[in-house]
Amino acid sequence: MSRLFTPIRIGSVEIRNRVWVAPMCQYSCEEQDGVPGDWHREHLTSFARGGAGLVITEAAAVSPEGRISPQDAGIWNDAQADAWAPITERIRVHGAVPGIQLAHAGRKASNYRPWGPERGTVPVSEGGWQMLGPTDEEFEG
Repeated sequence: MSRLFTPIRIGSVEIRNRVWVAPMCQYSCEEQDGVPGDWHREHLTSFARGGAGLVITEAAAVSPEGRISPQDAGIWNDAQADAWAPITERIRVHGAVPGIQLAHAGRKASNYRPWGPERGTVPVSEGGWQMLGPTDEEFEG
């Protein structure tokens, strides 16, 4: 049997196989509050139902200013943590291990999501925010 389908142990965590879902930016928190919802639950648990061993959530911002777009998921408050809990539980129920990618967009923050009609930085007047990064140079594009 291919090692791809054999369990692996990392520290105290055993993962049923080596088929892992990498984190993806989904820009799908329509309320712009960072709280994952039904879409996230169905999207992420479908990978666990399909047999993946590890399912890593999309990038979850550690602060409001750390989001790429206003629609990014977050993990900076209790409401967000509470919303992630049933999603991670459903991933476990289907036999996979949940993971989360912690993120901070740095100088790429406060941008429109890539598939919308708008491009570039979201102005503060439209719900954007001042970018916070290692330099004061904005990300081009």
